[in-house]
Amino acid sequence: MNAYGRQLLTSLRFLFFTTILLGLAYPALVFGIGQLVAPAQANGSIITVSGQPAGSSLLAQPVTGPAYFYPRPSAVGWDPSTSSASNLGPSQRALAKAIAANRAVVARREDVPPASVPLDAVTASGSGLDPDISVAYAAQQEPRVAGATGLGNAKVRELVAASTSRGFNAFLGQPSVNTTTLNAALQQAMARP
Repeated sequence: MNAYGRQLLTSLRFLFFTTILLGLAYPALVFGIGQLVAPAQANGSIITVSGQPAGSSLLAQPVTGPAYFYPRPSAVGWDPSTSSASNLGPSQRALAKAIAANRAVVARREDVPPASVPLDAVTASGSGLDPDISVAYAAQQEPRVAGATGLGNAKVRELVAASTSRGFNAFLGQPSVNTTTLNAALQQAMARP
């Protein structure tokens, strides 16, 4: 075998070895570690209601009606295929107008003065799909949800507390409420006799 043939055979063996190692073994190892360390995130964080998939706890769901907790506004209409921010800066009039309009809608819906509406209730997140809201915004929505669902204030507060992240799970130590898991829990609570 000449030098060209040996080099070709060596390169084919290397290609085969790296394909097996980097194309099969490494992805399988990373997948296996992901399943062990964070199985919910590795599988899309799918939540179910009455045994049926209802969404991902990582993505906000659009809400209509008084019986559910509203997430932050979405710059992309809650479309996960187009995750994006509004790209409006603090000095732009369009952002100030959007905040004022959102504040009026939230204040009317929650029957509170516009000045008491939390900032996260009127501004979109960086992805436009964040399901987390502040504890203050969740507390502001509790009376409306309790009245609309008939579950009562204590039960709604209990469900909010169960969907509130604290400690290590809270981003930078600030608790937040996941509206997707909270609304799924509300749906299940309303379905029970």
